[in-house]
Amino acid sequence: MFDCSSGSSKLKKRKQFQTVDIKVRIDCEGCERKVRRSVEGMKGVKTVEVDPKQNKLTVVGYVEPAKVLARVAHRTGKKAELWPYVAYDKVAHPYAPGVYDKKAPPGYVRKSDDPQVQSLARATSFEVRNNMQAVKEVIKH
Repeated sequence: MFDCSSGSSKLKKRKQFQTVDIKVRIDCEGCERKVRRSVEGMKGVKTVEVDPKQNKLTVVGYVEPAKVLARVAHRTGKKAELWPYVAYDKVAHPYAPGVYDKKAPPGYVRKSDDPQVQSLARATSFEVRNNMQAVKEVIKH
């Protein structure tokens, strides 16, 4: 009999549908066109958006971030990196050293996985008010 199950028993792992944001310098319309075309023909890409004001390329589809990044860098000859910023309001301490970045687009700060930045204590206005009342009471007595 003929056995169809022989051969490679490994199942091909399917890529996840995801959004990949890349920071790449875009100076003019020609650069924008070059960056867009570098990934448009890539297998699995569904949409490509270029934001020249933020120097940001957004690719949505069944792609791997590392492959998209490598392709942009290779095809354009430009320095490219994964989007290093997060929204300002998503960070507990936006002005902490290592997070605040003058070069970040408006409303964004640099991503930080540094545990020291995460462990910074941040007092709310309620805590500050209560602490000030406690200090005043101690001074009275």
